[in-house]
Amino acid sequence: MADPQRARKMADRIQEIVARRLDKGIRDPRLGFVTITEVQVTGDLQHASVFYTVYGSDEERQDTAAALKSATGMLRSEVGKNITARLTPTLEFIADAVPENAAHIDALLAEARDRDAAARAQASAASYAGDADPYRHDDDEDSADVVTRQADPGSE
Repeated sequence: MADPQRARKMADRIQEIVARRLDKGIRDPRLGFVTITEVQVTGDLQHASVFYTVYGSDEERQDTAAALKSATGMLRSEVGKNITARLTPTLEFIADAVPENAAHIDALLAEARDRDAAARAQASAASYAGDADPYRHDDDEDSADVVTRQADPGSE
């Protein structure tokens, strides 16, 4: 098993190589606007999972996935030429769900804001169930005598 730091360095290098190669261009019209978001390499450095996002519609995402699948061999050989490892890891392209997750979180936050606004509106129109001030005050005569006795303990 390789050092985790070495695996991380290799993952960063693979991400750079694949992104540079995709930026240069692959002669596949199905390939859309791709961003390599992350690469994870197994501990034995034999397999690399390449996470990517595609800007566009669902159809463009599917076309890009097919283009990346067909270009996997060429990209793997490009990685093999540019890394210093005894074995070239296999590449697996996985569509990253970051945009969908971000949209879902935005929708949940908007719903929470709406619920908070509704709760504030309901609270502003609310009234007390009992008296507005339910606490006892020193207005009673009995309580005034108790306060006087406690204030002057030597008078007794």
